Amino acid sequence: MRRVDREVTDFLKMTDIMKNCECCRLGLVDKNEAYIVPMNFGIEIIGEQVILYFHCANQGRKIELISGQTITSFEMDTKHQLIKGKTGCDFSYLYQCIMGKGELQIVSDRDEKKYGLQRIMDHYTSEKQWEFNEKLLKRTTVLKLFVKTWSCKEHGKGI
Repeated sequence: MRRVDREVTDFLKMTDIMKNCECCRLGLVDKNEAYIVPMNFGIEIIGEQVILYFHCANQGRKIELISGQTITSFEMDTKHQLIKGKTGCDFSYLYQCIMGKGELQIVSDRDEKKYGLQRIMDHYTSEKQWEFNEKLLKRTTVLKLFVKTWSCKEHGKGI
């Protein structure tokens, strides 16, 4: 990381920043071309292992690409604030962001799909118990990303 003065290395602070993010962008490769897709997500933390859950339709470009990926990149950010200056060079932008890589899998087990969807709902609503329509569950794919490496950066301490 070029700006080590902005690097966040404390695991709890990193996960707190992650929990404040509203969108996670997955980066996939399609025939030597970057394919970036914004996704709603949920988080599970087991010790120091971070697992991200996503949901999508059973068909489409990202589903076709997942099987060919050995590693998937991701990015999320939050706490955006423009700092105005007198000249263009005096402007700045405060933020918190996380970038990383991991192994992305399609969840096939019905109970694990429900568990992943629960993590997503928990992330956005903080409610723990949800029922899921079985008909819609069959038409939904749940993705699970095991985070292997990640970094966190913050510009503007205590934003």
